Amino acid sequence: MPFEIEEKHVQRSERVKCLEIHPTEPWILLSLYTGTVQIWNYQSQTVEKNYQVSQSPVRSAKFIDREKSIVAGADDHFIRVYNYTTEEKTKEFKAHDDFIRSLAVHPTLPYVLSGSDDMVIKLWDWEKDWACTRVFKGHNHYVMQVAFNPKENETFTSVSLDCTVKMWNLISSDPILQVEAHSKGINCVDFLSRVDKQYLITGSDDHTAKVWDLQTQTCVQILEGHKNNISALAVHPELPALFTGSEDGTFSVWDATNYRLLNTQISELGRVWAIGFARLEGSHKLILGCDEGMIMGKIVRSETPGED
Repeated sequence: MPFEIEEKHVQRSERVKCLEIHPTEPWILLSLYTGTVQIWNYQSQTVEKNYQVSQSPVRSAKFIDREKSIVAGADDHFIRVYNYTTEEKTKEFKAHDDFIRSLAVHPTLPYVLSGSDDMVIKLWDWEKDWACTRVFKGHNHYVMQVAFNPKENETFTSVSLDCTVKMWNLISSDPILQVEAHSKGINCVDFLSRVDKQYLITGSDDHTAKVWDLQTQTCVQILEGHKNNISALAVHPELPALFTGSEDGTFSVWDATNYRLLNTQISELGRVWAIGFARLEGSHKLILGCDEGMIMGKIVRSETPGED
């Protein structure tokens, strides 16, 4: 049965460039184009904490739950760290020579990855006072997103406007795999893990998303339907569904088993920049970060057949 989004709640704000859901608290971390980072409580529907990180846009911020911290990367080239219990800024340092597009927190080790418009990826160790322990070079355009591999977290992936997706190992500065994935720049990536196989989903300025078999390094499906750049995507961690968001102001739901398009909806708040998931009162929630704020909707199964 197809999935649809109902009971949507709209929270207007400045442009939301990134969002992340806290693993235990009812919090959404929002990175705003104005340079502010907010912790929004999706139970009480209120802003709990507000950090004026920079005068420049913050394109990525992540929870480091085991440190009770958040880490934020901004267009002023700096990474800043805040303790979300005391709200104290605990670290601030210049990390790159250009905009910081993406951050990723390692699930068990004290590491944060950062990807930048300076075309490099850096690995930071917070147990060594945020020392840069490795620089990964290989892209020849902006690094748009980095993501740790959930099955083998000594490896990670990156996508770039150079049209490639690369896989890396933490112990080597050179990529272990590279695929010329799209005809135009790639903005976003996520892993789709199955029992016997793992796939990558990539979203591009060519208006498509593609599903990649990591073993054979081949494209097994092209997801078509958006009329502008695909700017965000995410695979649901529990439901057999994946979501794409676009600069055409829509988001689409796809079956994660056969990649069929289930439905497309207008975001109501402009271009979609970020996608996340939460659980509230026993139901699955979809969260979208858009030009004019955030949308939270209930993911429900529909009785009507989806589109082919």
